[in-house]
Amino acid sequence: MRRGFVAAGVAAAAMVVVGCGKKEETASAPAQAPASAPAAAPAAAAGGETVVRIGHVAPVSGAQAHYGKDNENGTRMAIEELNTQGITIGGKKVRFEIQAEDDAADPKQGTAAAQKLCDAKVAGVVGHLNSGTTIPASKVYNDCGIPHVTGAATNPSLTKPGYKTTYRIIANDNALGAALALHAADTLKLKKVAIIDDRTAYGQGVAEVFKQTATSKGMQVVDEQFTTDKATDFMAILTAIKAKNPDAIFYGGMDPQAGPMLRQMEQLGLSNVKYFGGDGICTSEIAKLAAGAKTLANVVCAEGGASLAKMPGGTEWKKKYDAKYPGQFQVYSPYTYDATFVLVDAMKRADSTDPKVYIPKLAETNYKGVTSVIQFEPSGELKNAATTLYSYKDGKKTPIE
Repeated sequence: MRRGFVAAGVAAAAMVVVGCGKKEETASAPAQAPASAPAAAPAAAAGGETVVRIGHVAPVSGAQAHYGKDNENGTRMAIEELNTQGITIGGKKVRFEIQAEDDAADPKQGTAAAQKLCDAKVAGVVGHLNSGTTIPASKVYNDCGIPHVTGAATNPSLTKPGYKTTYRIIANDNALGAALALHAADTLKLKKVAIIDDRTAYGQGVAEVFKQTATSKGMQVVDEQFTTDKATDFMAILTAIKAKNPDAIFYGGMDPQAGPMLRQMEQLGLSNVKYFGGDGICTSEIAKLAAGAKTLANVVCAEGGASLAKMPGGTEWKKKYDAKYPGQFQVYSPYTYDATFVLVDAMKRADSTDPKVYIPKLAETNYKGVTSVIQFEPSGELKNAATTLYSYKDGKKTPIE
């Protein structure tokens, strides 16, 4: 999801070390091998097939449910396609099933969902969506020896513990925040920016990267404000920012807050101020949430990956997705789709659905997916991760070429 501008170019400017998120949201335990990795628990199905369950976790309730449902759709779509392929693993014909859990974008519910999947002995997990849920859940998966692949959580702290069970197939915030700051400084020649974040691991992290890269390029941060991922009234924050006369506002957070914020910016006469944000605001939903505010035209947002049109299989995949789930596409479903195939590809190469056996094969992944050719760094980060910038033209999300 990027404008054709690869992460290698951004990463040099972006390799700042980010200590992001609240303490309880940040995994800092040393890397360790799982003490007793459980074997997956395949079940016999009618017709002699073996059932292998793949977990999926995202918020499918609450203000971020549109992201979570989109993610879950991607995994369901992949599983349905895998089940048409007549896959045999370990000499047995396999049928895959999804075990979907709701974490409501809450870290405590995220760890509870992760433990539930561990107890169920799923073969692998796709998720979570939010960095604030994925980071604490990653330790749960490490401790029980089940691999998880996220196509949405972007805080760099996720892979810092070095867990052999943690993988990410999207660019992290070092790339996203830096790409936006470079565009603001070098392309748009902006001088003054105000920064707001929602105090989550994701929002605070991407805002910190933007700030560090922007100041390194000579931009002045004229104000810093904080909100929450539940807020809807930003008038006081925006009034304080207006007094500082910024050229732009950067928001680290998600679209349920960004949409109302854009409406309130227009009400306060901030219609000429650029509005930057990461993949959390880079959705189709933000146009609905902005409810016709002219400030939507000032949005510049960043996503990890190529734009759909430039993904190896993006255009055809999107046609299939829209036919199956009309009007539900947001951002990350191509990545959860690929994440599901990546897990199964490792199982096939290991000829086993047992995580103890196939986890080493995950590290050796070289899979041509819908989103990209997926290979991993030793840390579990995606190799050669790209970034795309978007704007909104006539209310439609459009890549900036």
